[in-house]
Amino acid sequence: MAFRTDAARTRARQARQARNARQAPHESVLAERFGLFAECLLTGVWIAVAALPLVTYPAAFAAGARHLRRRIAHEGGGLREFAADFRHAVRRGWLAGLAGWAAVAVVWVDVQAVRAGLPGGRLVAAIGIFALIGLAVAGLRAAAVWEPGASWRALLATAGRRTVLDPAGSFLLVGGMALVAGSAWVTPPLAVPVLGAVAAAAVAVEERLRRR
Repeated sequence: MAFRTDAARTRARQARQARNARQAPHESVLAERFGLFAECLLTGVWIAVAALPLVTYPAAFAAGARHLRRRIAHEGGGLREFAADFRHAVRRGWLAGLAGWAAVAVVWVDVQAVRAGLPGGRLVAAIGIFALIGLAVAGLRAAAVWEPGASWRALLATAGRRTVLDPAGSFLLVGGMALVAGSAWVTPPLAVPVLGAVAAAAVAVEERLRRR
């Protein structure tokens, strides 16, 4: 009887050990994903600060995306590496930022034309808004694959093609931008860390496309 009791206890202990062994990887994955989420929020703060000069937002997203790629690959890196990437990206990236603001200005003029009741203004404004959204998506996709020394013109050209050829990924990024806009509307400070989540989404979209 005692032998049976000891055997039952041994089997129960072995079952608990096996169950704990199966659960341990899931806990580590959960901890890793939570750490990555926290890193995205912190990266969003870095991106927001780096984008304060207004024309530097492409470089800020490029540096943030590269930092997150290093984090996903379990490579070292922190604020110092982010700052170094930002310095590299901003050398030509400010021109892309300036072009983006020029596009915003054109769309704003179209919207004013609609308000003034000019003929055909609604159609022109709608086309301009859709084009601006596409340009923003292409900019995010270009920033997600940026590397030091890369040409922004070439990056944007290829990103534009991917924006059209990968509509699912593009719609995902549109949703991310809508999330930032909604956060800014409801709770403005919340939009800052969410920028990191948008950069992470761009990295994920490009990685998904690369693995096809």
